[in-house]
Amino acid sequence: MVLRVKRILKRLIGAGIFVLFLPSTSLQAVEYSASFQDADINQFINIVGKNLQKTIVLDPAVRGKINVRSYDVLNEKQYYQFFLSVLEVYGFAVVEMESGILKVIKAKDAKVAAIPVVDGGSEFTGDEMVTRVVPVINVSVRELAPLLRQLNDNAGGGNVVHYDPSNVIMLTGRAAVVNRLVNIIERVDKAGDQEVDIVKLKFASALEMVNMINSIQTNSTSSKKTSVSVLQPRLVADERTNSVIISGEPQARERVITLINSLDNELKNNGNTRVFYLKYANAQEVVDVLKGVSKGIEQTGGKTNSSNQSSLNIEAHEGTNSIVISAQPALMSSLTSIIRQLDIRRAQVLVEAIVVEVSEGDGINLSVQWASSSGAATQFSDNGASISALATGVYAVDNDEDDYEDLSSALGSIAGGIAGFVTSDWAAILQALSSSSTSNILATPSLTTLDNQEASFIVGDEVPVLTGSTSSSTNDNPFQTIERREVGIKLKVTPQINQGNSVQLTIEQEVSNIKGQTSVDIIFATRAVKTTVLAKSGETIIIGGLIDEAVSETIEKVPLLGDIPYLGVLFRSTKSTTTKRNLMIFLRPTIIRDDQTMLELSQRKYGLMRAIQQEQSENGIMLMPNTSSPVLPEWGQPVEIDPSMFDRNRSKQLKENDADEKVDTSA
Repeated sequence: MVLRVKRILKRLIGAGIFVLFLPSTSLQAVEYSASFQDADINQFINIVGKNLQKTIVLDPAVRGKINVRSYDVLNEKQYYQFFLSVLEVYGFAVVEMESGILKVIKAKDAKVAAIPVVDGGSEFTGDEMVTRVVPVINVSVRELAPLLRQLNDNAGGGNVVHYDPSNVIMLTGRAAVVNRLVNIIERVDKAGDQEVDIVKLKFASALEMVNMINSIQTNSTSSKKTSVSVLQPRLVADERTNSVIISGEPQARERVITLINSLDNELKNNGNTRVFYLKYANAQEVVDVLKGVSKGIEQTGGKTNSSNQSSLNIEAHEGTNSIVISAQPALMSSLTSIIRQLDIRRAQVLVEAIVVEVSEGDGINLSVQWASSSGAATQFSDNGASISALATGVYAVDNDEDDYEDLSSALGSIAGGIAGFVTSDWAAILQALSSSSTSNILATPSLTTLDNQEASFIVGDEVPVLTGSTSSSTNDNPFQTIERREVGIKLKVTPQINQGNSVQLTIEQEVSNIKGQTSVDIIFATRAVKTTVLAKSGETIIIGGLIDEAVSETIEKVPLLGDIPYLGVLFRSTKSTTTKRNLMIFLRPTIIRDDQTMLELSQRKYGLMRAIQQEQSENGIMLMPNTSSPVLPEWGQPVEIDPSMFDRNRSKQLKENDADEKVDTSA
């Protein structure tokens, strides 16, 4: 019996497990000591599961022998970590399910298993497989992730993934390794943290100071093979407060601040002189603004003594469109900032006006006229034919007289058709006239101008108009005063670009022409609009319009006789007219902020005109078939030289050279 007990105890020692109950006041405190020598890994997992009272599920790939020596006494937590460490050494990992069941699988498969996602407050420090999401604030995760992959156990189940939109890094692996990587991320992210210092200048200009220091840093970094961007401070000039804003590492910021303080000193002379070459603004206009502003700046700063007044001088040089300024450093800095804000590229506006007028008119005229040799006759003012002249002319022709003057005069005043008779005592004429007229006018004047710059456009003629005349009693020095009036299509516009891609336009649009002439002077027909509108760029709006319809009927008759029923039509003249007119004026502004937009609009207009000329050239000139119509060259081609003419001259010159060579050879 004793030998059997010894044999069992010897087997337990070979299996390598001891469970000792320490003689302490707490009977629940269990401690473990374990040693395994050439033991099967499945038997090792089975013993640990029994001791920890855990249900463990093994992957079929879990196989092998282990050798472990333990001379320390372990508590339950240490014993579990010992279990995880042994499996980690042999390439396996434990995944704990929510139900408490443990799964033992290969370590490389653990990263896709249901391992827990932990945060900074979770207590995972051993070899448990965990996933952790780490936000990064100051460093790009795209650049940081490749470095972390070199420190992670990628072959043993570790993984590093970055997500750019949120700038976070997702770490998967053993808890101890993940915690180490998180510690590295925090230190690197802290190193990229950049605070800000603001240095207010007293004498120098903030923008010039920033340009100077940036130039120094660019030259210093270009001379080196490599440069670390995070160590380079960034400088921004605040022209409103004449301050320099510095961001970067503390040592780099301190170095720049020391340099700024050394440079920000008052000049030894009373003032300095600078020349500003303007790119867009007009020098004289800017000078007028600077002179007014400089007085206000000096009065606000308390510099009103005569010495400071005499040191300020602002002049414009129109030849180079530049400004020469002599002023104190502080005032020079303020004026420099103003010039920089005024000398900007101004946007342009293309304004296209569309004038459409459609009119229709119909008229009917019917009259009957009588004449008698005894002196009785009817004559109506709305009818051009004279019954007496027509009767006289017809009578003369019928009696073989050669007097056609009265007949031709009467026929020249007839409009429409006439019918009648002439006898020795009576003559009658029935005249009927029907007329209709239509007109369709479309005009699209357009012009391009700068923002807040008035522009005008006119296509038409200058018509002389008599405004007065003077003559003396003896008529020895008579004279007349004549004024010329512009007639045609006029467009005057002043655009102002507002926020939101809209344009405020002050518009004066006029379409005028000569309608007729009276005994006094010429009659002008004018359609004009003067208004201020707000329109979006590229949209068409209506700025004015007229729709009218008129019906008129005129009756001229002989009293009493013209009122007789039915027979009254023989003693009256009736004229009826109807007129309809539709007039609309549209407007479309287009903001031009860059050269590309201007190029596209110019190509569109150029192509339209060239297409019209090409169509006319293809149709040809009817009575001159050998004459070609002029056509614009293709867009971008030179207009000074006709390419065909150049080719003809070149071929002619080549022929002359060949002829000269032949003469020399024969000689």
